[in-house]
Amino acid sequence: MVAATTHEAFSTHLNSKFQLRGNNSAGMEVELIKVSELLISPSQERFSIEFQGPSETRATQGTYTFEHEDMGTFDLFIVPIRQDPNGIIYEAVFNRFSKND
Repeated sequence: MVAATTHEAFSTHLNSKFQLRGNNSAGMEVELIKVSELLISPSQERFSIEFQGPSETRATQGTYTFEHEDMGTFDLFIVPIRQDPNGIIYEAVFNRFSKND
């Protein structure tokens, strides 16, 4: 199933677990910990999301496959942005053209 990677879909699944898989990795579990405000202009929509992963396993900047029980499977480009006592934080940024009605 291909997921709808919309602001609404991510907001609905805030604080839930995702499996992150890379080309050469066994994968790791990450938690969606933040969904920014949705910013809409006449030509585009923008938002970002943050995942928290374990400190022991670090994903580098790149595109990974995410799997979620309800959202399905989708690819995201993520960047590690900081580490805190609970793990490593990764961010994905969405900047899309607005749909014309």
